[in-house]
Amino acid sequence: MTEVDQDAPIRAVARIGSEYREGSAEQEIVDPYRGDTVGYMALASEQDCTAAIEAAVAAAPAMAAMPGYERAALLRSCADQLVTRAPDIGRVMARETGKAIRDCVVEVERSADTFRLSAEEAVRIQGEHIPMDASAIGAGKLALTMRFPVGVVAAITPFNGPLNLAAHKIGPALAGGNTVVLKPSPKAPLCTWLFVEALTAAGVPAGAINAIYGDSVGGQLVADPRVNFVTFTGSIKVGKLIRRAVGMKPVTLELGGVGPTFVHDDADLAAAAVACARNAMLLAGQSCVSVQNVFVAAQVYDEFLQRLTAEVARIRFGDPLDPQTEVGTLIDEPAAERVAAIVDRAAGGGAKIAYGGQRAGALHEATVLTEVTAAMDAVSDEIFGPVMTVSRYERIEPLFERISASPYGLQCGIFTKSLELSLAAFRSIRTGGVIVNGTSRWRSDQMPYGGVKDSGAGREGPKFALREMTEERLLVLNV
Repeated sequence: MTEVDQDAPIRAVARIGSEYREGSAEQEIVDPYRGDTVGYMALASEQDCTAAIEAAVAAAPAMAAMPGYERAALLRSCADQLVTRAPDIGRVMARETGKAIRDCVVEVERSADTFRLSAEEAVRIQGEHIPMDASAIGAGKLALTMRFPVGVVAAITPFNGPLNLAAHKIGPALAGGNTVVLKPSPKAPLCTWLFVEALTAAGVPAGAINAIYGDSVGGQLVADPRVNFVTFTGSIKVGKLIRRAVGMKPVTLELGGVGPTFVHDDADLAAAAVACARNAMLLAGQSCVSVQNVFVAAQVYDEFLQRLTAEVARIRFGDPLDPQTEVGTLIDEPAAERVAAIVDRAAGGGAKIAYGGQRAGALHEATVLTEVTAAMDAVSDEIFGPVMTVSRYERIEPLFERISASPYGLQCGIFTKSLELSLAAFRSIRTGGVIVNGTSRWRSDQMPYGGVKDSGAGREGPKFALREMTEERLLVLNV
């Protein structure tokens, strides 16, 4: 393995088949904390995108024919390479995204776990026997289903979890015998470049993973008829554009949310306060399931708010490369300015800033808003920053109805000792998942993860993503 000089500029260039391709233009990648150059991203052209799709199409038959045990071994090799390179890749990720380096290294290691989970699923692709004698017309026939690769998968990934969210797309795609064209966020290309290098070193066949950079080719990639499946994590706005562009092509869309979490009057307030504070602020709130709106029973509101703000004050913001830092910057200064504007609008509309509220460059301090209303965009829209709102309630059922009626439906959390209330939330709230005695942000890589309504379509988690990325075929034998 070539040792990486993390502080030398890195150039992310397209990987197409077995070749690297420079772009006719490139984009500078700047450290949002220090303001210096981390590297450069080669901007893909229309011809580059076409070539990447052609390489994926050419490699598809060989990947489809590869036995499951070989695909599993390949994915385990990918995991090993990522673990070995985690410190180097993690440092580059911290430099280009502003995420705390401790989170970046953990993300690389978690990506390795996602590949290992995908390896397990590569040898579990199953069909089923259909009992045809359940009807007179079917009696005497034998029927079964099997699953087959969809072919070429377009994987479009965000900056906030650039590697693990890529692993959630690439791992299941390869496990199912597909090939991939990866287009990462232009705000986190350098760590993705190193990620692709690790997978190449692991022995992924030429053309099985192709990487191109720059948003200008996104529309071309998803609309190309040779791309059989699109998996995207990002904003609702772009997700809707993709949905309109792909026609009948299947998609998985992992989009936004407003992180509703309930703290009922019987909750463990100490545990709830710590979980809500940290899951609102870590990663600078840049997660689609980050805790944003916390609803607290009136009887325990004051005590909870006191515990919450005390925990928020303990979270260490600062230099992303400092091992003691828990939260670094937002992705860039315009993102921090956008978050600050949301806070200012809320305060101007009567909300109280119970903690924080200040910004310095791309760093926005942890902020807690109270006395908010449902009409404020700090409540109704995704903040995607280290800001949370805390509201009291007298009755919880109207809130279940309000969340179900909203455009969002990714995940929610509820802290309570009541099984009855937990099941009521599960049955009543139209959302992708309900986390009991945990927050909206909780996710384990093997679980089915995804949203409903404007929050997305389809499910991730290797077992469930692989099911999305394979096609079911029926065989009927007249014997």
